[in-house]
Amino acid sequence: MSNKSETEALLEDKAEDLPHILVVDDDARLRTLLQRYLKQNGFRVTTAGDAAQAQARMIGLEFDLLVLDVMMPGISGVEFAKILRQKTSRIPILMLTARAESDDRIAGLETGVDDYLTKPYEPRELVLRIRSILRRAQPPAKKTELRMGPFRFSPERGELTREGKPIRLTSSEVTLLKLLAASLGKPLSRLELTELTGAGLERSIDVQVNRLRRKIEADPKMPIYLQTVRGIGYVLVPD
Repeated sequence: MSNKSETEALLEDKAEDLPHILVVDDDARLRTLLQRYLKQNGFRVTTAGDAAQAQARMIGLEFDLLVLDVMMPGISGVEFAKILRQKTSRIPILMLTARAESDDRIAGLETGVDDYLTKPYEPRELVLRIRSILRRAQPPAKKTELRMGPFRFSPERGELTREGKPIRLTSSEVTLLKLLAASLGKPLSRLELTELTGAGLERSIDVQVNRLRRKIEADPKMPIYLQTVRGIGYVLVPD
């Protein structure tokens, strides 16, 4: 019984990482089919029958993309998209319609929707378009490489290079640099570094810092990048 619960918990955690799609369409049969198909293709899916239901869902849940039908009772898909954009919502929107006229497509795109698909469509095309929109919506990767004169340190990869050539670091030195890089501008005490690295003795931190200085400082006795903060500990100061 315990094993089953653990498995279920793992599956729930994994599902939380999947892109969350809100499908808004007044056709209950189509909503069910879309929900089933999108789930089979690696998405979490919530559905709504009209704009009012969609707004209620969006109050308590966060979505990565909206699949929105144009022709709905009450507030149309185009009107709903316009409302969202006026509220400065930047949720990506893929609009669906049974009408193929270019005026409808233009009206939808003018409201700020990201893509447009005309019914009937191939379900596989819908999935491909959703994935394409999600890729475009991802923020650019943050540059995490730290510059220290001719040296570059990548906390993500744990790599130190000088003018493109790798500098060998011990695992302890990598850990120490990562900790200091994660706390730029904020000194870390010897005690904190000892506990976080498992060095055992505060003196061990001093030894590792001296070794690192010999690798990244022009003059280890007058450090520019790996500085001592008197009475506190150490701080990393990249360019």
